[in-house]
Parts: sequence; structure tokens; C-alpha cells
Amino acid sequence: MGLRIQDLIISAGYPGLFALIVVENLFPPIPSEVILPFAGYQVQQGELHFLGALAAATAGSVVGALILYEVARRGGRPLILRYGKLLRVDAATLERSERRFERYGAVIVLGGRLVPGLRSIVSLPAGLVGMPRARFTALTAIGSLLWNAMLITGGLLLGAQYADIADAVGPISTAVIVGLVACALFGYVVWRRRRSSP
Repeated sequence: MGLRIQDLIISAGYPGLFALIVVENLFPPIPSEVILPFAGYQVQQGELHFLGALAAATAGSVVGALILYEVARRGGRPLILRYGKLLRVDAATLERSERRFERYGAVIVLGGRLVPGLRSIVSLPAGLVGMPRARFTALTAIGSLLWNAMLITGGLLLGAQYADIADAVGPISTAVIVGLVACALFGYVVWRRRRSSP
């Protein structure tokens, strides 16, 4: 699979990268941890430009996320569960996601884009609970931009060893999400104190 991904990026450039990232959002077996470091390696080799690769990947992330968001928003829970195996979502996962989303929706959409395994799934509860489309799109774009920049930069810096990034992504993304959640909780506490003070 890795060789086919590489061939598509080499032959199709930015449109190929865009298409791969759209598909990666819809069918997670093609992980961005494989696609984006290779794009970074292509930047190092002079075949792609960093900003072009980042723009193509981020546009692909947003389009893929919006497709899942619209599926959830228009089709609702029955449609998601009908195609749950394809989307890698079961009833229990969806229910947990919805409960968490009702409390921490914005943090989950933004932070979820930085966590493998959650990156695609967060679009579904966002659509189900009817998060405003513009807000969802903005949060998804910001989170995707950070994630894509991290992986493309990693591939750029590691060069021919770009494939090593996939092993390091889990612990790094966990640290990032913990930091984001801590910042969000701190902001919430400060906001509540200011609101309750006379």
C-alpha cells in the first residue's frame, strides 16, 4: 500500500495528496502518518513545496471531515450504524462520542484532529448534534493544519527516514491532546470565576 501512495503523490502531486487525505478521512486504513511524512520527504527533494503540500493536505482533511459531518447530520444515527463497519464505528463508540461531545464539543473537534483514531470519528457526533457548520469547518481546519504541518515537517526533517515518524506519532499526539484539554479546562475555570464574581 505504501508504494501505491508514494506513486500517486509522485505522479499526481498536490491533487494526488489532496485525494489521499480525503480518502484517509473516510477510510482510516490509509493513515495520514504514512501519507504526510512522505509528502514532507518530497518537499525535501524539491518535488513539492511546503505550503502547497500543507494547503492540499489541509483542504483534503476539511473536505473528508465535512463529508462525514454531512452524512451524520442528514442521515442521523441509523445511517451511521448501518455503515458502521465501513466507518469503523459501532453503537457504543458513537454513544460515548455523543456524550462527550455534548460537554466538550469544540475541544473534541479541535483536539481530535491531532489524535490518530479520533481524527475521523469526531466528525460524526458533530453532525449528529448539529454543531454549526462554519464552526465545525473552522475548528477542523485549524486542527488539521497543525497535524498536517507536524507530519509534513517531520518528513522534511527526517528525509529518507520519513517512515520512522509513524512510530513516534502516538505518544506525541497524546501529549498534544492532554495539553489542549488542560488549556481548555483552565480557560473554562477562569471564565466561570469571572462570570460568578460580582
